[in-house]
Amino acid sequence: MTLLEQIRKPIEKELHECRDYMRSNMVADDPFVQSMLDYIIENTGKAVRPSLVLLASRLHATQSLGERSYLAAMLVEMVHTASLVHDDVIDESDMRRGNPSVNSRWGANSAVLCGDFILAAAFERGLTSGHYDIPRYIIGAMKELCTGEIVQNECNRRRNMTRELYFDIIYKKTAVLLATSAAVGALAVGADDEAIDKMFRWGRALGMAFQIKDDLLDYDADAATGKPSFNDLHEGKITLPLLCVMEQSEALRERCMRLVNEGSDESLAEVCRLVAENGGLRAAADVMDEFIVEARSIVASYPDSEVRSAMEAMCDFVAARNN
Repeated sequence: MTLLEQIRKPIEKELHECRDYMRSNMVADDPFVQSMLDYIIENTGKAVRPSLVLLASRLHATQSLGERSYLAAMLVEMVHTASLVHDDVIDESDMRRGNPSVNSRWGANSAVLCGDFILAAAFERGLTSGHYDIPRYIIGAMKELCTGEIVQNECNRRRNMTRELYFDIIYKKTAVLLATSAAVGALAVGADDEAIDKMFRWGRALGMAFQIKDDLLDYDADAATGKPSFNDLHEGKITLPLLCVMEQSEALRERCMRLVNEGSDESLAEVCRLVAENGGLRAAADVMDEFIVEARSIVASYPDSEVRSAMEAMCDFVAARNN
């Protein structure tokens, strides 16, 4: 059994029902807009965030899951999906998960507006459902996500990235939504504040590890990410593997920054070589492992169960994935 199969086993029924719930609520009166929505929803990936919601709900539920959990799962997935649509426009990316990006198929203007439509449709459902605490909880993560992207863009422009800034950015642009996913899953089934906080901390640790793994995969030419290798470097992004090298000496920092600023294929290939030869990949992986250990320790505080095993498998999946 693969890690993904282990993760999905205790929530397989709920995942199917959640996908049906998404389809029934992501609807447009216009057939052209609907065709875009259908394409996006069919290419939403591995459903990591909805899985976090449903696992956290199942862990704390005293009865079968209902609309509150499905609403929470839909909202976090649509926030994530809309952010990816917008990211691809900003980055002028042609591909997303091995398929043509929305902007490459329909143009940047339509892609931006479709991302906006997704957010509007999702939160309209959140408000009309009457479960106001769920969209209210999630909306804070949207603010953090936008802040993280803005700060990262400014750091890329100024070339002033530090380890402190890096961790703040990856918390806001990635980890906060995974943390919110797990926490709102507990909230959806009436868990107490202590349990909600514990799930938030579990999702945060997973999210920090998830983004560091993404940054490591960018240096892996064999990774099946659906994006070009070294894409971050081509965009001028300084991530943890490179930071770990630049922190070793002022000479290395100056050399790496000069090469990044030059931006040629040859210069960036030299950066990658320096990262590999000076232990940047291993050092970043060690930091990722610390977050995985933190996530596993939180899960271990719960009684043994099929759901706990799935949550442990989620920890392993984040660390082991290659896309």
